[in-house]
Amino acid sequence: MPFNDKLKLASQKNNSLLCVGLDPNLKMMPIGDVVSFNNQIIEATSDLVCAYKPNFAFYEALGSNGLRILEKTRKQIPDWIPVIADAKRGDIGSTSEAYAKALFDTFAFDAATVNPYMGYDSLVPFIQYSERGVFILCKTSNTGSADFQNLLVSEGPGEQNTIPLFEAVAIKAMSWNKHGNIGLVVGANCPAELRRIRQLCPELPLLIPGIGVQGGEISDAVTNGRGPQKASIIINCARTIIYASGGNDFASAARTKAQMIRDEINKHIL
Repeated sequence: MPFNDKLKLASQKNNSLLCVGLDPNLKMMPIGDVVSFNNQIIEATSDLVCAYKPNFAFYEALGSNGLRILEKTRKQIPDWIPVIADAKRGDIGSTSEAYAKALFDTFAFDAATVNPYMGYDSLVPFIQYSERGVFILCKTSNTGSADFQNLLVSEGPGEQNTIPLFEAVAIKAMSWNKHGNIGLVVGANCPAELRRIRQLCPELPLLIPGIGVQGGEISDAVTNGRGPQKASIIINCARTIIYASGGNDFASAARTKAQMIRDEINKHIL
């Protein structure tokens, strides 16, 4: 099933635009068994989400066993819920082919985040998986994103025709969307940029991190992200949910927090 269709069905079934990030950090986890921790989070929240998003860094930090944990976590997630690999891949063609094969064939993820810095040919291997979602980093939620993403670049002849780099990425993404499987990553804590990107790309799905710990407002994420077309958005939250409690009640606390955020998102849907 194409990613966008799977996402729509899960969103409708759970009445949710919330994605829970599965980012295990041993320093913050109340138990040391990552598989058990993830499984309990999934069991507690699987009726509240539209997707899950494991970040590869947290698993790679655990060494070879971390990849086995990631595989086990992926298999624990119900088949009808899409899973986004937050890996931020992008490299020369042959390397990207291997990355795409790893994420989509070996691990069977439904979508992945990718980095457009090396250009179109570095993303083609991902985009060619027409039934998998490809979320291109556009305006990210970290404080240093402005170092490059807000730089003015030439849009046409003459220095007066300039736009921020993140806008150029959004425009390119629209032209690359031949299979209808491209989306953008845009931080909720960049409300003006989020609104502008939605103007430029009225129908592309947006993966929106940055609420919770990073300070983004849910109301801004929903209003600016959906736009007049009521387009597809996925609002990601990780630490605020999965570390809602540092005790043995972590799973029930995660459920309570996820339900609160899911319901707060829904309050702003018109």
